[in-house]
Amino acid sequence: MDEGTREIGPRLWVIALCAGWCGVCRDWRPAFLATARAHPEWRFAWVDVEDEDEAMGGVDITTFPSVLIARGREALFFGAIGPSQAALERLASALENQPALLPGDAQALLERLLPEVLPRTST
Repeated sequence: MDEGTREIGPRLWVIALCAGWCGVCRDWRPAFLATARAHPEWRFAWVDVEDEDEAMGGVDITTFPSVLIARGREALFFGAIGPSQAALERLASALENQPALLPGDAQALLERLLPEVLPRTST
């Protein structure tokens, strides 16, 4: 396991789930990266769902961009988001200290992404 995931700790993970063909995702990526620079206390990863088909399992993303936000190994949010830096920052900030209330699908996806995909895609 990569050093980046071995010591997960309580840090917030903000994981963009996008596709290379998606124009909205391409347009949003600079705002996502700006959010990463503005919040070094959080960890960020950009995952192309088509390149990571195996890790995605049966999860089918139909609305882009989508994000998975987790605290350590605990999934907090999984769904579509408006493509703006402000929307992402508000959502992540609101979730930072909230308990996890997500169904098992989001948790299972996080567990598949953590060991191999996130170390390669972290910003």
